[in-house]
Amino acid sequence: MPTVQTKEGILEDQIMNTVNWARAQFALTAMYHWIFVPLTLGLAFLVAFFESIYVKTGNEEWKKLTKFWMTLFGINFAIGVATGIILEFQFGTNWSNYSWIVGDIFGAPLAIEGIFAFFLEATFFAVMFFGWHKVSKGFHLFSTWMVAIGSNLSAVWILVANGWMQYPVGMAFNPDKARFEMQNFWEVALSPVAVHKFTHTTSSAFLLASLFVVGISSLFLLQKRHQKMAKRSMVVAAVFGFIASTFVALTGDEAAFNVARHQPMKLAAMEGLYVGAEKAPIVAMGIVNSAKKPGDDQPAFIQEVKIPGLLSLLANRDANSFVPGIDDLVFGNSGRNIIGAEQRMVTGKIAVAALARYKEAKAKGDMAAATAALAVFDQHKGDLGYGYLKSPVQSVPPVSTTFYSFHIMVVLGTMFPLIFMLVLYFIFKGTIESQRWLNLACFASIFLGYVAQQSGWVVAEVGRQPWAIQGMLPVGVASTNIAASNVQTTFFIFLTLFTALLVAEISIMVKQIKIGPEA
Repeated sequence: MPTVQTKEGILEDQIMNTVNWARAQFALTAMYHWIFVPLTLGLAFLVAFFESIYVKTGNEEWKKLTKFWMTLFGINFAIGVATGIILEFQFGTNWSNYSWIVGDIFGAPLAIEGIFAFFLEATFFAVMFFGWHKVSKGFHLFSTWMVAIGSNLSAVWILVANGWMQYPVGMAFNPDKARFEMQNFWEVALSPVAVHKFTHTTSSAFLLASLFVVGISSLFLLQKRHQKMAKRSMVVAAVFGFIASTFVALTGDEAAFNVARHQPMKLAAMEGLYVGAEKAPIVAMGIVNSAKKPGDDQPAFIQEVKIPGLLSLLANRDANSFVPGIDDLVFGNSGRNIIGAEQRMVTGKIAVAALARYKEAKAKGDMAAATAALAVFDQHKGDLGYGYLKSPVQSVPPVSTTFYSFHIMVVLGTMFPLIFMLVLYFIFKGTIESQRWLNLACFASIFLGYVAQQSGWVVAEVGRQPWAIQGMLPVGVASTNIAASNVQTTFFIFLTLFTALLVAEISIMVKQIKIGPEA
């Protein structure tokens, strides 16, 4: 018997088509933007280190070195700004409902970023690039440090905004305006998720920039050009990169601990854990069974290598503790006092219906009915977002994508400090020029660093689907009500534009690297 689709079903398909294209466009813009941002954050500090050594020693070779890396920083910075502006515009074009519902909270850190941090780095940017021989050495060095600090202050407020999306705090829902409003700015700014997101993201950016400097310097050694400059750059970058690697590991552990506390579904997807367990193992390596669905009897993995108890230890600081799985979080687990998405959808729909009754009664002037409806809403508003889901399984993020992205990030993150240690060992041994294999590995690590960066953001953003605001606002409610064809058109326009910008940046970078520090 053929399936008959109702008008409501067709409308729902059209809405989801628009939502999916809007998600794809935002992901496209964010991933292109993040090609430029981490290099900007880390390279700014490396340039400041190089110039500090120049000012301290007075050695003109360090000045030449500084200006070379500063030029590459400037190329990358300019294109990163262009993609970042387009990224923020999408909140008004494709996600206008999101902007209305949470704009009172989300807009504050972005406004601070634009007014304070961006203008700080923009003010000193011109002095840093064009102030050589026009201002004193000390003031020029101060300007370089201000650009580095300003760049990273920009990251603070953007990551505060993103951290709030992952863990919404410091706000209250206004039923009259149907929007969330800020109640405590400092609770938003200093939430543990926001703090650890900033420290983990920026330290990983420092690591990537260190890989970039070490990799380009290795290329010079392979080409037997600018060898003294290359080795000096490598020493500073390898030390900075190794220190950053340590912070990446520590902050990554804290970030995962916060995920376990506030986003248990994301953690379960990161490890492909369907059935919760005490002494839960970490899957060191595995092939995900893509046919596996919540609640069925199929195995989660086709092949896997586990480390017993480690997930419980990392998630709860107790190797014997219980870690909930996807099935527990979807269907509930009364023995563990876990309320699943299935039950939360019931109370969520009560909240949605009570909110509608409240607004209707208030519009009619029936304050008694409005008060009664508001009381029901207040009782169930914690599950409001679940009331918009169509199925409890909809609360599960794409497991395969989240799992593989997380494990790629971890494996690469473990490899990078070893590269930095080898670089320092052979430099101080005086044989780095003859280590062709290591120089090739360092150059290849630039690309691997970007893979790790993108994988980390895939974990962060794909792992919290279907939520625009964790547990409160599904992406289907957050999007703008426009035709999918409009979003498709701009998607391919942005794809072409961003690809052209990336090709332009790489070509300009390659040209500058070929010229070298002499110019």
